[in-house]
Amino acid sequence: MRVAIRVAGVVQGVGFRPFAHRLARRFGLAGFVGNDAHGVFAEAQGAPDLVRAFVAALTAEAPPLAVVDRVEAREIPPADGSGFVIVASPGGNAADTLVSADSATCADCLRELRDPVDRRFRYPFVNCTNCGPRFTIVRGVPYDRPLTTMAAFAMCAECAREYADPADRRFHAQPVCCPACGPSLRFEPGGGDPILATAEALRAGQVVAIKGLGGYHLAVGAWHEEAAKTLRARKHREDKPFAVMVADLDQARELAEVDAVAARVLAGRRRPIVLLPKKTELAQAVAPGNRRIGLMLPYTPLHHLLLQETGPIVLTSANVSDEPIVYRDEDLGRLEDIADAYLTHDRPIHVRTDDSVVRIVGTKPQLQRRSRGYAPEPIRLATKKHLLGVGAELKNTFCLAKGHHAFVSHHIGDLENYETLKAFTEGIEHFKHLFAIDPVLVAHDLHPDYLSTKYALDLDLELLGVQHHHAHIAACLADNGEDGPVRGVAFDGTGFGPDGTIWGGEVLLADLTSYRRLSPLKPVAMPGGTSAIRQPWRMAASYVDELGRPAREDVVKLKRSGLNSPLTSSAGRLFDAAAALLGVRDTITYEGQAAIELEQLADPAETTAYPARIDDEIHGEDLIGALLDDDATKPKRAARFHNGVADAIVRTCDRLRDHSGTVALSGGVFQNVLLLDRTVEGLEDRGFRVLTHRNVPTNDGGISFGQVAVASRTSR
Repeated sequence: MRVAIRVAGVVQGVGFRPFAHRLARRFGLAGFVGNDAHGVFAEAQGAPDLVRAFVAALTAEAPPLAVVDRVEAREIPPADGSGFVIVASPGGNAADTLVSADSATCADCLRELRDPVDRRFRYPFVNCTNCGPRFTIVRGVPYDRPLTTMAAFAMCAECAREYADPADRRFHAQPVCCPACGPSLRFEPGGGDPILATAEALRAGQVVAIKGLGGYHLAVGAWHEEAAKTLRARKHREDKPFAVMVADLDQARELAEVDAVAARVLAGRRRPIVLLPKKTELAQAVAPGNRRIGLMLPYTPLHHLLLQETGPIVLTSANVSDEPIVYRDEDLGRLEDIADAYLTHDRPIHVRTDDSVVRIVGTKPQLQRRSRGYAPEPIRLATKKHLLGVGAELKNTFCLAKGHHAFVSHHIGDLENYETLKAFTEGIEHFKHLFAIDPVLVAHDLHPDYLSTKYALDLDLELLGVQHHHAHIAACLADNGEDGPVRGVAFDGTGFGPDGTIWGGEVLLADLTSYRRLSPLKPVAMPGGTSAIRQPWRMAASYVDELGRPAREDVVKLKRSGLNSPLTSSAGRLFDAAAALLGVRDTITYEGQAAIELEQLADPAETTAYPARIDDEIHGEDLIGALLDDDATKPKRAARFHNGVADAIVRTCDRLRDHSGTVALSGGVFQNVLLLDRTVEGLEDRGFRVLTHRNVPTNDGGISFGQVAVASRTSR
C-alpha cells in the first residue's frame, strides 16, 4: 500500500521532516518527505496497517513545536524503490508556510548547557529544532537562515555537520550555533563573566537591562526592597505589579499557590507569566497591595544561567511609562535614566514581543495577553478574501487573515503615542510580507478618534466598521469555531455606541454578521468624561445621585449640567463605583486597577447576591444601593456585589432565552475570575451552554480577531 500525504499547519522549521524520516524507518516504510509552499508532503509505502499507523503518528507524535492542522492521505499506486529519504524542497513561493512561535529551551539543550564536557557548556544561545527563537528572528520566508537575524553568523564545521544530518536534532535548525560561531554575551559597563557580573549587580541593588527573546527587560532582585522601589520610580509605574522570574516549579511553589494546571502552563514551551495567588511576600514594591503575583519560569539559556546565580528576579518590560518595549540596541539610550547596567548580546531581534500573560480559570488557562510563545501561530478562520483587522485602542493587536488562517499579532500596547503607532504599522507590514497577505478589506472600530481607526481610513481599501462589542462577541464565537446566533454578554470599560453614548455593559443577540442590542446596563453619566475613568470616586458620586441620595455637590452639578458628562452603560464604570464606595480605590494609576483590587477584596466563600431589577435594562444602581445599605464586612459586601452582577446577567439571559440556549461571554470585565466563575455557574445551572475565550484574550486584545471574523462573513 502506498499513500500520498499532505500535512498542513506549523510544520516547517520545527523538525517535522526528520521526525517523519525517523518514524518511517521505525515502521519499515519506503518513500520520502519534503517541504513545499503549503507545508509538508510525503509518500509512504509498506504493509497497510503500518502505513495507517504512520499516518496516525504524524499527528499523535508530532514534534514539540509542530501545530498540525490536518493530515490528508490518499492511496496511490505502489512504486519501485526502498528506503525513506528527505527530498529537496521544490522551487516556488514558500509564503504559504507558517512560522512557529518562540519556544522555551528544551530538556536536551538544558542538559548540554549544564554538562561541563559538552562544547555548549554554559553557552547562553544553545538551541535546536525543538526550542529557541523563531518568530522574533524571522525577517522573511522561506524560513531559512539567510532570512533570519542569524544570517551574519556563519556556522562552524561542527554546527554545519549537525545542521545537515537528518539523524541529528539540529537538522535544519536555523538558529543553530555554538561558542565558536554564534552570538556572544557582554555586560556593560565593565567586563568579566557577563552572567556573574549581572548577578553581582542585582545583589548590589542595581537595575539591569537584560536582552531577551523579544526585547529588553528591566531586572532587579525580587527580595531587594530599595531596588524594586527605585525601578518603580524610574519607570513611573506607581502600583501595577511586576512579574517575577523563578528558577523552577519548586521555587514557584514557595511563592505562590501552584495547582496542576498552573504548573503545566508555567513549565510548558510557551512560558507565559501566570497570575497566581501569593503565598510569600517578596519585596513590598514588587506587587503592592496585590494578593496575586505574576510568575514565569526561564525560557532562554541566558535566563537559566542567570537564575542559577540569583534568587527570584523582577523581570518587566524595558520601557518608559506607556512606550513599547525597547528591542533594538541602538535604542538603549531610552533606558539611560532607568538602567544602571546592561546584559546584552549581538543577535538582533527583528520583532519586539512582550511576555504573554495567563490566568487560570477553573481547569483552563485564560489568556490576558497573547504575545511571546503564542504569536504568530494562526487561529482557524475561513475567509475567501485577504483581510485586515486593526483592533481597538487599548491592548491593541492587529489581525491578518487568508484562506483558513487568522494571524493575530503579538501584543502591541495602547495606541496612544507615536512609538506605539510605529510598532503597530511596522508590525502590519511585517505580517503582510511574512504570510503573503495583501488585504483587500480593512475592518476597524467605530470610534473615530482611535489611531487604529484613523490608520484604516487612510488606507485605499474597502472599509468595514465593526461595533466594539459586536467584535467582542464575534471573537468569542470564532474562537470557539461557531457562527451563532447567541446571547452575547459583552462587559468592558469603553466602546463607541452608535447612539452616541459610551457602551460597555451589553447583552446582544449576535452572530458573525450582525447584532441587536437587547438589554444594556442602565446608562449613567460620567462626570468629567475620561477623568471619571482615572478617578472612580466620580462614578461613585454619579451612581449615588442616581439613587436620589446626597453626593458630592460639585460632581452632581457637573453631571446634571450635561457638560463633559457623557452617558455610559459601562460595566467597568459600575465596578469602579463599587470599589470607590468600599474605600478600595478613589484614583487609579493603571487601567482596571479599581476592579482588580475589588475582586481581590471579595470573600470567595460568600454566596449571597445583591438584587437588581431587570426589565429592558439591567439596573446597576440597585446593586450600588444594596452595597451602601449593607453593614456587613467589606469582603462580604464586595463578594455580594460580584454575585449580584453575575445573577443579573443570568436572569437577563434567562429572560431573553431562545431555542439556541447558548451564551457567549466576552470583554475585559470577564478577566475577573470571580465574576466569570459565578456567571458561568449560574448560566449552566439554568441549562445554558456557555462560550468563553480559548485562543485570544477576552479583553480588547481579541478585538482585531473579532473584526476579521465579522469581515469574513459579511464580505463574501
